[in-house]
Amino acid sequence: MSLEAPSQIYADFVVELSSAATHQEGAGFRWVISVDGSSNQQGSGVGVILEGPDGLLIEQALRFAFKANNNQAEYEALIAGMLLAKEMGAKELLAKSDSLLVASQVTGEYQAKDPQMAAYLEYVQVLKESFEVFEIVHVPKEQNARVDLLAKLASSGKGAGRGR
Repeated sequence: MSLEAPSQIYADFVVELSSAATHQEGAGFRWVISVDGSSNQQGSGVGVILEGPDGLLIEQALRFAFKANNNQAEYEALIAGMLLAKEMGAKELLAKSDSLLVASQVTGEYQAKDPQMAAYLEYVQVLKESFEVFEIVHVPKEQNARVDLLAKLASSGKGAGRGR
């Protein structure tokens, strides 16, 4: 019996889930991601919850091997969620974020003046093209409590593996 690398096991898991979800998806199913980023003295990380067809629910807490401020962590969370949804074969995606800044920059209501925020926004705009329908909405922090806990878990370094 050979041992596979953790990344290969994760890749195999995603492929298995995505082929099952693609067969069951049905026309016009809207996938939903809830995302949140967290940055503190212990580190930075994100929480992502992806809801798919037939009750499919994937929760991730990702800790970064690099320092990120809160806004960067919020964008990293959105990008991680979008990439996961894309890997799972989602065609219609609703993103929920409690970051008014990120949600408003993505919808075009706010400009991204900071060069780093502009680079994140540009990448999100590219990722949006992966979906037939993409919408992002700002939600109050109370409505994002579960994913907020995942993000805080990741940034604390307790129980979360190292991510990007």
